[in-house]
Amino acid sequence: MKRRRLLITAACALQCGCAGSRQNDVARAERAPDSYHVRFETSKGNFTLEVTRSAAPLGADRFYTLCKSHFYNGARFFRVIPGFVVQFGINGDPAVSKRWRDSKIPDDPVRESNRRGAIAFATDGPNTRTTQVFINLANTPRLDSKGFAPFGRVIEGMDVVDSFYSAYGEGPPLGGGPAQSRIEAEGNAYLESAFPKLDYIRTTTLQ
Repeated sequence: MKRRRLLITAACALQCGCAGSRQNDVARAERAPDSYHVRFETSKGNFTLEVTRSAAPLGADRFYTLCKSHFYNGARFFRVIPGFVVQFGINGDPAVSKRWRDSKIPDDPVRESNRRGAIAFATDGPNTRTTQVFINLANTPRLDSKGFAPFGRVIEGMDVVDSFYSAYGEGPPLGGGPAQSRIEAEGNAYLESAFPKLDYIRTTTLQ
């Protein structure tokens, strides 16, 4: 899985010097509680994640920071592959996405398996986690050996996660679904025009 199909497509490194300091600011993760819940209100209903910091501390901290800053509000579930994963985590505003693009965190050891309902960060190779995450729709232990470290799981509303619109399928080059590079460059304007049926996050609430 070299491509971030589950996993982000490698983005072009187009960063201006003045953006660098702002990226460092947004990347500074707050230490998360040992355990916390995040409630997602979506276009299809609500679901709740339970995050356990000991499972993947760096991932749990980054996710806490993103949710606390409402990074995921408005984000589309742009890659929904039945029996595999639901992927999201590109902000609808290209300027916001750009600030986070190079804010990578080191990998965590894989301590929990990628079972149904588990959430983990997508990667583009070692130590490349930024903002994209995926929820497993089935038990996928093969992802454990590839370094995908779950940091939490869905504890309520898995039926909602299962129901997200999936007919667009894989993105390029494997299919005609949303192109991650275009989402990063054009944001929700691209998705609303070309893929209007995608489900999305209304808001996230830390509990």
